[in-house]
Amino acid sequence: MNVFAHVEGLIRSSLSAMQADGALPADIDISGIEAETPRDKTHGDFATNAAMVLAKKAGMKPRDIADELKVRMERFADIEKADVAGPGFLNLQFKPEFWQAMVGTILEAGELYGQVDLGHGTKTNVEYVSANPTGPMHVGHCRGAVFGDALARLLEFAGYDVSREYYINDAGGQVDMLARSAFLRYREALGEDIGEIPEGLYPGDYLVPVGEALAAEFGDKLKERDEVDWMPVVRAKAIELMMVMIREDLAALNIHLDVFFSEASLQSNGRDRIKEAIDALKAKGLIYEGVLPRPKGHDDEEWEEREQILFRSTEFGDDVDRAIAKSDGSHTYFAGDIGYHYDKLQRGFTHLINVFGADHIGYIKRMKSAVAALSDGKAEFDIKVCQLVKLFRGGEPVRMSKRAGTFVTLRDVVEEVGRDPVRFMMIYRKNDAPLDFDFAKVTEQSKDNPVFYVQYAHARAASVLRNAQEAFAELDTASDALRRADLSKLTDPGEIELIKMIASFPRLIEGAARAHEPHRLAFYLYEVANALHSQWARGNDSPHLRFIAQGDVGMTAARLAMIAATQQVISSGLGVLGVEAPDAMR
Repeated sequence: MNVFAHVEGLIRSSLSAMQADGALPADIDISGIEAETPRDKTHGDFATNAAMVLAKKAGMKPRDIADELKVRMERFADIEKADVAGPGFLNLQFKPEFWQAMVGTILEAGELYGQVDLGHGTKTNVEYVSANPTGPMHVGHCRGAVFGDALARLLEFAGYDVSREYYINDAGGQVDMLARSAFLRYREALGEDIGEIPEGLYPGDYLVPVGEALAAEFGDKLKERDEVDWMPVVRAKAIELMMVMIREDLAALNIHLDVFFSEASLQSNGRDRIKEAIDALKAKGLIYEGVLPRPKGHDDEEWEEREQILFRSTEFGDDVDRAIAKSDGSHTYFAGDIGYHYDKLQRGFTHLINVFGADHIGYIKRMKSAVAALSDGKAEFDIKVCQLVKLFRGGEPVRMSKRAGTFVTLRDVVEEVGRDPVRFMMIYRKNDAPLDFDFAKVTEQSKDNPVFYVQYAHARAASVLRNAQEAFAELDTASDALRRADLSKLTDPGEIELIKMIASFPRLIEGAARAHEPHRLAFYLYEVANALHSQWARGNDSPHLRFIAQGDVGMTAARLAMIAATQQVISSGLGVLGVEAPDAMR
């Protein structure tokens, strides 16, 4: 059960009764009324501003509506009291029995607890990583990869039909440079001294196996060909092997995409998605020939006005119209992206999310304009930007990877600290804020290390359940048995607060999914872990609060039910983030 949805249902039921009795106009819409948690816990469990929202429409004073709503709400058996505050807020305090029963509700739902149907099965495309296939994944890719994967998992948990997608940029000049770099390694594999890698090519050792594979397959035959002949062969092989490496890098983070979409496929096998997209925009009157204004700060002497084929992106909120063809008639990179997103729409996706790196911020408005134009504003399109990651070890900046040549690889980070710390810490900060990742801090076993603290809470819950079986041989610690415990014994304020926190899990999922912000879940799990650890510590100071009550199997069963429900929420939350929920810490 979503407790917030339950409370909102009670509020709307009361408002409907007021309408039926003539205490509120019957023609005003009450469907959008919401409940929230008061900032000050002394004000109650829930608060609603329904009276202030409806006052103007009803032609009534907010306090008059709130006073009448208070009377109606106090008639519900679960509500202990209702208070009107300020200009018309209504604060609601629920009885302990309501919260105690939530423990059984969570245990009965099990792994399904927290799942919501926010998405209603909407076809959703989440495109992330999409790094050029020119080398191993680096730590910058790592953040976008983890964020995109966690967001996809979150949306699935919230009822969306999600497809995870990687766009392979295999049709531009960068893959030609990759091919030339691989060809050098091919010559090296044949015994030639290639010397220093020329500037502009890729120097990393990761291309050595590509050269060796080419030598094993073709011998010295490619050396005898002109570049125009060997280029497509080497390029295809290099891209193939780079994508194998990229898939392996992602798998190290437990990231597995559903679709790897080739940019080159946009114009292949008789299909031209770019032309189709441009034709669709032409049919809407959104393509024209014109001259763009000189960019701000551009040197007048270097600026040359020329007619170009342009897309009217300013009609959809962009700063300037955008070129879709170069002066030589070839498509711009933007035209390719228009064709790619047109293809997504043709595949039936109505909800599109792209995860960009910080260097693509300037690209957001034009892409949103293109999707709005192609879908006639019907597609929901969001672009999330992942800011830079800075690596430290004990406060000192980390140097580049020898294997990559110019950067620290994703694999380097995962192999040193493990998958779970990487995944959790890449989410434990809002995606558009810079992130400092310290190798030492993410592996220390303390409250200051969020991933350890949350995983330890799950392991502590498992330990309590194991120890209880030793203390009470007759006690069944299975969830089905625990939910039938006498939960009315859970009266301590710390216990009630912990239950309230885990009961808010569905609302947290709903809010995080709606905002496309998985970091909210990471923060929430830390708070839940802190509440569990704090209650454990209180038991150390006050023996009557211990989870395993000496000689009292009934109290122990009730507290174990609370612990098992908390463990279930932590397990589900970590699962959404793609992080293991261990039963013991190693």
